[in-house]
Amino acid sequence: MAAQIRRFTFFEKEVVKDPETEQPFSAFQGVQLRAATSGRGYLIIGDAEGFIHQIDRGLQLSTFQGFLFEVTELYQLKRHNILVGVGSDEEGIAPLVKVWDFDKVDRNGVPRLMRTIKVSRTRAVPVSAVSASEDLNYIAVGLYDGSALLYTGSVTRDRIGLSTSRVLRESGSSPITGLGFMQVGKEPVLFVTSSSQVTSYFVARKGHQEDLDSLGAELRCSVISETANGLVVARTEGIYAYEPQMRGFALGFEGEKKMLKCFRDYLVIVGREGPRAADAASSVSRINTVTVYDTKNKFIAFAAGFNDVTHVMDEWGALFVLTGDGKMYKLSEKDFQTKLEVLYRKHLYEIAISLAKTQSTPQTLLDIYKVYAEHLYSKGNFNDAIAQYINTIGSLEPSYVIRKFLDSQRIHNLTSYLKALHDEEQADRHHTTLLLNCYTKLKDKSMLDAFIMTDRNLNFDLETAIKVCRHAGYFEHAVFLAKKFKQHDWYLKIQLEDVKQYQDALDYISTLPFEEAEKNMKAYGKELVNQKPEATTELLMQLCTGYKAKGAGAGLDILPKAKPEEFIHIFVNQTPSLLKFLEHMVQQQPDSAPQVYDTLLELYLQSEVDPSDEVAVQQHDIRVLDLLQNPSAKYDDHHAMVLAQVYDFKAGILYLYEKAKQYQQIVQYYMEKNAYTAIIDSCKKYGTADRNLWVQALSYFAGKEDDCKAQISEVLAHIDKRNLLPPLMVVDVLARNSNATLAVIKDYVTKRLQQENQSIAEDERRIRQYKQETEQMRQQIHDLKTKAKVFQDMKCSCCKMPLELPSVYFLCGCSYNQRCLVGLDREECIIHAEDRKKVLDVVDAQADYADHHEQFFKQLDGATNRFGVVANYFGKGVFNKITLVGTQPPGGPTPSPGPARQERFAEVAPEVQEIKLDLGPQAALQINVGSDRGGYGGGGSGGYGGGPAARGGGYGSPATRRGGGYGAPRGYGQ
Repeated sequence: MAAQIRRFTFFEKEVVKDPETEQPFSAFQGVQLRAATSGRGYLIIGDAEGFIHQIDRGLQLSTFQGFLFEVTELYQLKRHNILVGVGSDEEGIAPLVKVWDFDKVDRNGVPRLMRTIKVSRTRAVPVSAVSASEDLNYIAVGLYDGSALLYTGSVTRDRIGLSTSRVLRESGSSPITGLGFMQVGKEPVLFVTSSSQVTSYFVARKGHQEDLDSLGAELRCSVISETANGLVVARTEGIYAYEPQMRGFALGFEGEKKMLKCFRDYLVIVGREGPRAADAASSVSRINTVTVYDTKNKFIAFAAGFNDVTHVMDEWGALFVLTGDGKMYKLSEKDFQTKLEVLYRKHLYEIAISLAKTQSTPQTLLDIYKVYAEHLYSKGNFNDAIAQYINTIGSLEPSYVIRKFLDSQRIHNLTSYLKALHDEEQADRHHTTLLLNCYTKLKDKSMLDAFIMTDRNLNFDLETAIKVCRHAGYFEHAVFLAKKFKQHDWYLKIQLEDVKQYQDALDYISTLPFEEAEKNMKAYGKELVNQKPEATTELLMQLCTGYKAKGAGAGLDILPKAKPEEFIHIFVNQTPSLLKFLEHMVQQQPDSAPQVYDTLLELYLQSEVDPSDEVAVQQHDIRVLDLLQNPSAKYDDHHAMVLAQVYDFKAGILYLYEKAKQYQQIVQYYMEKNAYTAIIDSCKKYGTADRNLWVQALSYFAGKEDDCKAQISEVLAHIDKRNLLPPLMVVDVLARNSNATLAVIKDYVTKRLQQENQSIAEDERRIRQYKQETEQMRQQIHDLKTKAKVFQDMKCSCCKMPLELPSVYFLCGCSYNQRCLVGLDREECIIHAEDRKKVLDVVDAQADYADHHEQFFKQLDGATNRFGVVANYFGKGVFNKITLVGTQPPGGPTPSPGPARQERFAEVAPEVQEIKLDLGPQAALQINVGSDRGGYGGGGSGGYGGGPAARGGGYGSPATRRGGGYGAPRGYGQ
């Protein structure tokens, strides 16, 4: 055995005792044990008398007769509760292979025998090894003559009978010492070991085999290992592993081997210490060493001597060793913490780490890393210590480690740790700052390039990295990060403020999406326009008229546009560029915002022109006026007026006054300039729109001390023509001018007095006329009230035919045959209906007019002659009180007319009287002026008409079947 392999005692050895007697388990003392296996919660042992013993965890023993003669081999499947046994039922005959299903037992607890295979050869040859595949399709049998047989078909298919067999290996000089199946993908592979060869067979493919080694192993010195992913064999010089098609690892483990067993990640090797003694019966020759070797961590976990080891089994997380004296020993693995304490005492931290990776939790492993790192740090081994501290990332607080390596002499170690923090994505912005500062202090540009200028994903705080690189002067790295991760603001800051690459900044902005380009132009446009006015102005014009990023594919049909007024402020010191930008905008987008036009107008007005150059002055004025007069220009009128006044642009001031219809301001402007002719001309031009201009001009000229008689005379002529002021007010205005004499207003006053006299005469004539007409109307009303109405027409007023009964009479004097009025909407006099309608419309209009109180007060507030407004409303009868008086006819109550009708009638006939006339004993005429009844009729011999009764309508009565009136519904007799 190699001397460099470390030895530990990580297993506890104890004799298995009977739980009832607390004495050593002695069930197998005196029994010749021939085979043993384990699995599915049992230890299974076969003896020389054919019995198979099954031991459970409580050491309860159950036995059944498996063979009549002896048991030679046993194999327990791992994934099925199936036991394969080899033995014989009598001596000297071919051995048998039997398969039992322990999930199916009879009433006595004996498992069901599922299959029996007779191993038939030309002669009876004992079986040296047996194995079965976990898919239950193959059983392999190895014989002492060196032949290997493969039985195919279901392992549990039939109880007794032959199955298909295939000879994998013919008999030879060396016996078969081991068999084992393993699954490679979905294909089973059989390893066959003899004392002189190791071979693998792909049993699903007939004839496919791999000769792995020309050296074999002794009996029971080969085993299938999942850790080794194949077969492991033990020879005197060492341990060797084989995969299905190639060799595996080899371990220098010297010594004669008796048995090999796999347990978890361990190899259990049973051998002898020292050379074999000549006397087989001596005690020395029967001592076997059981060694538990950890294949992954390369150390011996346990080693102890046992007296004649016959079998080794593993179950319930422990190893069980059977010896020739019938004793059973249990090897229990110690807990991991106990192992760790042993390793800590010996400072074997690397072994502890290796062991923890396979047997402990991740947190325990991290704790070991920390302890190991602390040990190395205390010894001054800082390089190895930082390597172990790196392993604690994610568990140990980084600041704890960083404080230990803040010394400038440890900066390389600190850099390694900080880089690992970023690789594990456990770093914050402070760690990033510290790492970048380490790189810059070390002036290690290659490491800085590797950390920053790579295509890997971001594993650090981006903004912090950019700041540190910028502060340290590594602008190239800062720009790289900003551009790669689209930190537009940082990229432009560095390009403009640090490296002064203005054109690169402009080119970068032109590749950004619209929103980003707009935002960054607002932020950095002022500096860019100062350094690169032409290029910046071009980019802004594109941004505001339809922006498409450079390199962008086909996008929207409608390109986004920025608001040009939001960029005006960046042209503070670049007036020519601003002028170019604004002229382009109003040309391409006539609907630009007022700020654009206001700024452009101001630029035009403040442009310097040589006053002596008349052509330049004229062109300047034309350019400004063209902008002001442009119908599409949306400049603010008030702002434009202020600009025109500030820069004393006469033409613009007058145009804006005219556009705003502020004609008085135009006149006032000329007044301030004392331009008499221009004042008169402006009054003539705008006097039609604003008649007060002449009054304003009169006041102006009246207040001048100059000789303005000609201008005053002309103004008075226009005032007189338009009757703008009363004469007294004109005299009062002119009285303030000491140069204005009576001769100036003589003609005007004389003419106005003559007009007033004519107006008075006309008013007196109309008064006399209205009095005469009023008297006539009163007389007519009196006659209607006091005298009977005599109808003398003998012909119908409509058809001119003689009147026939029934006939209809109206107080207007018209008579009709009733048939001529059939089909009319209203029964009223056809001839006078239009006149009556006009009267009623006037009355309705006056009634509606009386309800418009807001209009009355509005006119009253805006009138210079308020008395005239009130007099006008009085004249229209708006303030008259409406009164309606009626009487009840003898026959009962008369239906009341509607309110509108009552109001109209009250306006026509405000005086109401009731008159009764005695026209005979059988006739009565009742006229109620202003009511809804009355009329003319007669009965008997009195009245025009006939019949027992006749009822007529009153003056202006409604359309009922009784009555008629002046222009109202009819009255009739029968």
